[in-house]
Amino acid sequence: MTHLSLGTRLAIIVMLGCFATVGSVIYVAYTALLEDFATNLSAQQANETAHISSLVSQDLELRTNALAQFASILSQDDQLLPEAQLTSLLKKQQKLSELFPHSLTVSNANATLIAEDTFVPDRVGTNYADRPHWREAMTTRKPVISRPLIGRTTGIPLMVFIAPIESDNGELLGFVTGTLKMHQSLLIPDSVRNGAIEDAIFLVIDSGNFLFIEGSPTGKAIENLPNPGEDLLIDAALSGVSFGEVETNSGETLIYATSHLQRLGWLFIRAVPKSLATAPAQQAFSRFFVLSVSLTLGILLLTYLALRSTTDSLTQMTRRIRSMIRKPESSRRLRQEGAPEVRDLAEAFNQLMDERDATNRLKDNFVSNVSHELRTPLTSMNGALRLLQSGTAGELPDRAKELTVLALRNGERLQRLIGDMLDFSKLSSGKLRVSLQAENVQTLLADTIGDNETMAREFGVKLTAPDIPAISLYTDGHRLRQILDNFVSNAIKFSPKNGLVTLSARKTDQNTLRITVSDQGKGVPGGFQKKIFDRFAQAETGTTRATSGTGLGLAISRQLAKLLNGSVGYYNDNGAHFWVELPLNNTALTEGSSS
Repeated sequence: MTHLSLGTRLAIIVMLGCFATVGSVIYVAYTALLEDFATNLSAQQANETAHISSLVSQDLELRTNALAQFASILSQDDQLLPEAQLTSLLKKQQKLSELFPHSLTVSNANATLIAEDTFVPDRVGTNYADRPHWREAMTTRKPVISRPLIGRTTGIPLMVFIAPIESDNGELLGFVTGTLKMHQSLLIPDSVRNGAIEDAIFLVIDSGNFLFIEGSPTGKAIENLPNPGEDLLIDAALSGVSFGEVETNSGETLIYATSHLQRLGWLFIRAVPKSLATAPAQQAFSRFFVLSVSLTLGILLLTYLALRSTTDSLTQMTRRIRSMIRKPESSRRLRQEGAPEVRDLAEAFNQLMDERDATNRLKDNFVSNVSHELRTPLTSMNGALRLLQSGTAGELPDRAKELTVLALRNGERLQRLIGDMLDFSKLSSGKLRVSLQAENVQTLLADTIGDNETMAREFGVKLTAPDIPAISLYTDGHRLRQILDNFVSNAIKFSPKNGLVTLSARKTDQNTLRITVSDQGKGVPGGFQKKIFDRFAQAETGTTRATSGTGLGLAISRQLAKLLNGSVGYYNDNGAHFWVELPLNNTALTEGSSS
């Protein structure tokens, strides 16, 4: 977009913003509506399965109550009726036969069949006490409904209802049973089985025995469920999650719901394709999307035309500024005319030009004054001190000699500080060069401590450099001293009374030498850490000695370190620790940076 005009960029931004906003609204609304459709569809399936479960439960209760009422008339004088009378009564129960069309039978207290309504060869005399549902009925003496099973004599998938026959004093006399054929089950109405929604899936499974009751692929009753992973709908239903979404092996997403009939251990499952929920939402939002895009394009066209008319004057100002850049000597101020925003921009630019010119003049005057007004008298003062030190004016007392040496050393240091100001100007313009030679690190650090000792005493700080390795470093000693003097000066200023400033040096794994200046102050403030090496930056600590200076020392140190093919940095750890790293092998620097 760099070649596009401001009007075009703004139009594109507005366009993208409009499309993003409209798209977000469409997406959120469509998602919400789709979720609402899916939730309603899921709730509908849950209601359907709960309704089916309720219908089946009511049907079971009806059949069980009818069988229990019939059991109450099958005894007399605390004994079962004779077998012939039992058989006659069974054959006369028309209503009960409608509820149990397969068969009605009576067994004694030992679960041996003694009477039946429909003759089945070899069935009378069969003992069923080994069947779990019979054992449960014999133990609990309560009505029992069996899980799906295969008839012992008929070989047909059956479902057995058992009601106990008891005497007036509660003695167990026998059982009356009603049987349903599973493949002709009357428990589930045809309307439920066929489903009210097209493409709906309805399954009934025995979750305890993992059998199909309704909906097996082959249509058989009492068929084993598929292995895990073969039917993801059944896997989801058996997982315990009563409703949700599942993607089948064919890739279709289904919304399903389940209901569990605890009495039989049956699980009712209904599922419908999710497309029943997505299709209406997609149709509605396709129309909304077309309308929204059309309106957005119309608004964007009007916005683009308005922006282009507004930015024409800015384009003319840009051409004028570029012309001024190409020919600075013929720079002219911009005309303050046009729209209020354009006039304000022209006025601000003209003010910036005035400030730039004033700053350049101030900088030039400052450097000139430092060079001529300070360097010359300092040179004379240092020369006079050297004459006194050499004995030209006569032999000086020992104490006077010490003071002369100290004054000369600090005079030279002051002269170097003035030189730093000039160096800063050279560094900014890229004209500063370094001169390399072998430097003894021990000597260099010792000189650094000696030259800063006076300042340290003034602030009540002690300087030390223990365990300095005997290393010869090929570098510019003067420029390295500038870096170290800046570090030491700052460490002294920010150290507490009677604090200790330590100079240390060690080799690193990167074949470099790291020289560190550590103090015992409060460390670099958190809000100042990102700009500590910026020019004219000073930490606000609330003390005069900490804020005195030009704020150029660390900025100069960083640029000098780059010239020496090194780097500077710091860290806080019970004080500030400023370090400079220089390569032990300075071949590349020798070839490219020295003069």
